Parts: sequence; C-alpha cells; structure tokens
Amino acid sequence: MPDITVGERRWTVPTGRNLLDALNEAGHHVPYSCRAGSCHACLVQCLSGQPVDALPEALALDKHALGWRLACQCRVVEDLQVAVFDPQQDGIPARVVVLEWLGEVLRMRLAPERALRYQAGQHVVLWSGSVARPYSLASLPGEDEWLEFHIDCRRPGAFCTLVRRLRIGDELRLGELRGGALHYDPQWQARPLWLLAAGTGLAPLWGIVREALRQGHEGAIRLVHVAADDAGHYLAQALRELEGVEVELVPAAQLEQALARLRPSSRQTVALLCGAPATVERFARRLFMAGLPRGQVFADVFVEHA
Repeated sequence: MPDITVGERRWTVPTGRNLLDALNEAGHHVPYSCRAGSCHACLVQCLSGQPVDALPEALALDKHALGWRLACQCRVVEDLQVAVFDPQQDGIPARVVVLEWLGEVLRMRLAPERALRYQAGQHVVLWSGSVARPYSLASLPGEDEWLEFHIDCRRPGAFCTLVRRLRIGDELRLGELRGGALHYDPQWQARPLWLLAAGTGLAPLWGIVREALRQGHEGAIRLVHVAADDAGHYLAQALRELEGVEVELVPAAQLEQALARLRPSSRQTVALLCGAPATVERFARRLFMAGLPRGQVFADVFVEHA
C-alpha cells in the first residue's frame, strides 16, 4: 500500500484512496466545497509521486506540470509527498471591519493586510484557526475597499459557529484566490443577461451584476433570487435599487411557477446560475428546455458543510 508524506509525517493508505479524504482523515484540514473539480478549494501540490487524476484538464497545463492537483479528483496509487496550504505561513491576514446580520445571513467585510486582485465571481478560502471554507466574493473589485462575504448560518456548522463569535478587529486568514465558473465578459455587453440565484448563491452575482452595470451593459438584465421566505431575500432593498435591472424575488414554494416563466426572448441570452446543487440543476434544466444553448449557461454550486 502507498504512503503519503506531508512535512515530517508519513502514513500508509489503501491503494486507490481518494487523496482529499486521506489528507483530511489524517488531520490536515484541506478545505473543499463541490468535490467536482470546479471550486478548486482543495488544491494541493504533489512534490513527488503521481496520483491518478480524474480531471487533469481542470488546471492550467503549467500549474499541472508543477504538481498542483485537485485533491478531490485524485486517487493514491503510489507513494506521494504532498504540500498542503499552511494558513499561518501562507495565508494573508485580514481584519474584520463589518459584521451585519441580514436575517440568518452574515454579511462580513474584511480588510486584508495587502490588496487582493480579483474579479467579480471568484472565491477565496477563509481560514479561522484550522477550520476553512471557500466563499464567493460579493464585493466589487476596484470600487469596494473591503472584501465582502455572505455566510448562510441557518444550519449549524463548524465555520458558522466560529463566525458567530467574531468581533470587529478579529483576524482571519485568506487562502488562495480561486477562479469560479461565474464571471462577466465584456463581449456580452449587448446580450440579455440572466442571473439566477438561490440563497447565498446571490453573493457572487451581487458582484457580477454591479460589474456589468459599471461596464455599461447594454442588453436587458434580469436577476431572480429564490429564498425559503421573505426574510431569505436578504438583499431585497439593495436589489430593488439597482437601476436597469429587472428583479424577481421568488419564494421557494413558488419555484415551479417561476421556472415556467423562464422563457428567454433571445437565443443570445447568457445565464449565470448559483446556489444549492438541486436548485441550480432545476434552473439549468428549464433553460435548456427553453432552448438556451449549453455554452451560454454558466453555473456554480454551493455545498453545505458540517
């Protein structure tokens, strides 16, 4: 059976063991979200040895050549020496400057020790001690002075427990900035733009819709937000104040009726979807049935963590 080495520690795992599971079971706290190779939260570097990689195309060729791997997509078949992210050594310190409860959603704003260059729709791993979770950036780069995150705390979880105890001035650590599936492309400027979000899937789309407006988007913009109840539409007022954006707030109980109304007026429409996997899948299925080409639908999913 193969061995895995991280720093001074070496242990044996069964052949074919998932690399992410092997590292986390050994206490190395590698964060993850989608386990599908899209969020890039579980990035590690293989210094020696090669795992079987089910999704090598998920990383740029130069990065892959340097040994970087998405641990969730790798199986251990030979001895590996792996470097994992050390938040104390490699993370960027960031101070809490705003904690605002919008129902059960915490709007948290952080001031990093040094500027972080990013695009609307990207996400970053937040570390508090040894607990880490990937969160989408809701702030607008180049305009907002802080990094904004929307954290759903409706259900108990290790990270939610920690953030409930945070105070202004506390320090978190920022992991590597990751490129998500969502973005705004200036080439879409004249095309209809649909933004469909469920819950805190609104976070990256909040940044993207403001990016589109800042760039003078000319096509119609429609934003649909699905939430369990009225309180779940945590940015309702801010959304209504967006000029040039058609906003629809949908209770989850009325989702089927809302989906039936999703009829793109143009096959040039671009749709960005974000939220829990089941809801995103329902969004996507309806858009495909309505005739929207798959290449014009971009989706990111949020997976709940304990």
